[in-house]
Amino acid sequence: MCCFSGNVSFVNNTRIFARAEDSIRQFIVYQMAFGAKEDLAMILPLPVRHGSGEEAVRFINLKDYPDFFTKLNSGFPVPRSFSFGCGSSERLPPPAAALTVQEVGNYEASFVPTVADFSRLDERFRLKDNVWKKLPAYERHGFAVFKLKSGEHESHPMAFSFPRRQVSSIFFPTVHIHDGEVHEKAEFDHSLYCQPAAGTKLELRNWTESNSLAKSFVDLNKSKGIVDGSQHCYRLSMQGKLNNVDVTLRSV
Repeated sequence: MCCFSGNVSFVNNTRIFARAEDSIRQFIVYQMAFGAKEDLAMILPLPVRHGSGEEAVRFINLKDYPDFFTKLNSGFPVPRSFSFGCGSSERLPPPAAALTVQEVGNYEASFVPTVADFSRLDERFRLKDNVWKKLPAYERHGFAVFKLKSGEHESHPMAFSFPRRQVSSIFFPTVHIHDGEVHEKAEFDHSLYCQPAAGTKLELRNWTESNSLAKSFVDLNKSKGIVDGSQHCYRLSMQGKLNNVDVTLRSV
């Protein structure tokens, strides 16, 4: 889910990589080009395990690997396009402590455990409360928040791992909120990449398989363990006006 706390003039060339880190956690790497007139935040809701605390998300600095997705894409044949349809007198309680902010390369990043915890972030980096009321499915999610600078950018990839609620699935945050509103359909310009865990099978109909093992086209040291060099990668192109939903790959 690509949500912005303010208006953006454009967002395109979104790329997302996902892979199970282990039997509980999942990696996500996210990169895009965007333009904004003011500083804002990108918010990625995550289906985290129930009870996940403030330290549940581990942010990973990929500043030294800005061409992560260029290298990843180089392992595939010429792409084909597919669409995926996818006023009280009572005393108020003291304010909660501010959430931890981490420097992750060029970003400031935080993990927000629940919707209620957004009150602990700077108001510039929150979505309005009425937005979340329109998205009841995200009531039990946590949120990775990356603060972005104004201007037109394609900065280095954002990367992290999180404890997933459904350990047999791989999750891609693809729902759009670019103007403060929730729309049934949205314009997609996405490339999704994944790797099944060794010994598991995912529903990969319409996905393209890489020509070779990932170690032949990805710098495994720079990717800091996110990519499994001994496995092939898979890619799906999502282009055009599609159902505004997240993508989940399930085991078969």
